Amino acid sequence: MGSRAAGCFPNASELAGSGRGGLGALEPHVGALVGGILLMVTVLAGNALVCVSVAAERALQTPTNFFIVSLAVADLLLALLVLPLFVYSEYQGGVWTLNPALCDALMTMDVMLCTASIFHLCAISVDRFIAVSVPLNYSRRQLGRRQLLLIGAVWGLAFAVAAPVLFGLNRAPDRDPAVCQLESRNYVVWSSVCSFFLPCPLMLVLYCAMFRRLRTWEEARRAKLRRSLGPGAARGPGRPPQPWPRRRFPGPDAEGPDVGGRDPEGPDPEGHSARGPIQTVSYPAGPRPQAPPPAGPPRKRAKITGRERKAMRVLPVVVGAFLVCWTPFFVVHVTRALCPACPLPRGLVSVVTWLGYVNSALNPIIYTVFNTEFRSFFRRVLGLLC
Repeated sequence: MGSRAAGCFPNASELAGSGRGGLGALEPHVGALVGGILLMVTVLAGNALVCVSVAAERALQTPTNFFIVSLAVADLLLALLVLPLFVYSEYQGGVWTLNPALCDALMTMDVMLCTASIFHLCAISVDRFIAVSVPLNYSRRQLGRRQLLLIGAVWGLAFAVAAPVLFGLNRAPDRDPAVCQLESRNYVVWSSVCSFFLPCPLMLVLYCAMFRRLRTWEEARRAKLRRSLGPGAARGPGRPPQPWPRRRFPGPDAEGPDVGGRDPEGPDPEGHSARGPIQTVSYPAGPRPQAPPPAGPPRKRAKITGRERKAMRVLPVVVGAFLVCWTPFFVVHVTRALCPACPLPRGLVSVVTWLGYVNSALNPIIYTVFNTEFRSFFRRVLGLLC
């Protein structure tokens, strides 16, 4: 992959004329400074709120949301380690006036954090695909060994992709100290393939298979529910009242494929279970009928809760926003690497780079809009602050 910051930094050679000789002719870009500060504040506030909400709210502690926390950490590191230097360079008109070693550190963090972002989305798709395809082996524990291994692998692979820059790839003999960019075009193409053009198709294929499986599961669950009710079980509102005492039982799972069984969350104060409304079953007075003993060992059920499925519904929106923000960047920078003579406007390169950074601020907004539990927690926190 080409570095995100490298999208604007190569323009410095055009803006500065020849090396540092053109620095005096450049004027500070106040708009870039103001926009950069607003972006940093938004990224820091939104992603910090995501981390705090998952840590404080038990309802949000699902396997999917632990991946989202790790993704939020990558965005926080971006706002702390990459954006300040990038915004400073933009304020200077795209010219790098700091130490070249600091530029190499910036390029390393930029490549690593961008790679970590897409690898997190890919790891979520792998984890959810396993949970849907092999539900009997899926652990209901909040954070299992598989999730920890995937998160560790994400960060390890992201560092491996960025390591060549840290270990001297950028130390070219003819390097211009006024330009902070990736010096190797081959590395730009190779890292782009590893970080974007290979993970994206894999991720999309896994999500398509996962949601197809969930749709099949839901249809089978509804068919089973209709068979269990029978032709005369569901009566209209005119059914005569029953004089017998009533006993409360959890109803069928209204959210996920885990049909039946006790709801671990229990009913809420209004009498509703986390998996569906509480249903009543009536028995006549006297001895209550006993359930027949099971014919064999208890049948295992799929272990994806309705709460986890709610967390999964936001994933297509997160992936779609990532693709919209980052696809133009990778296409432009791979084109620049493969065809240096191709005319690409300076403004286009700058726009696609800023668009990629904006993605780090979008995810908390997406969670707020599409996830009711995130939204309710954010509202409570903002209410306390305001």
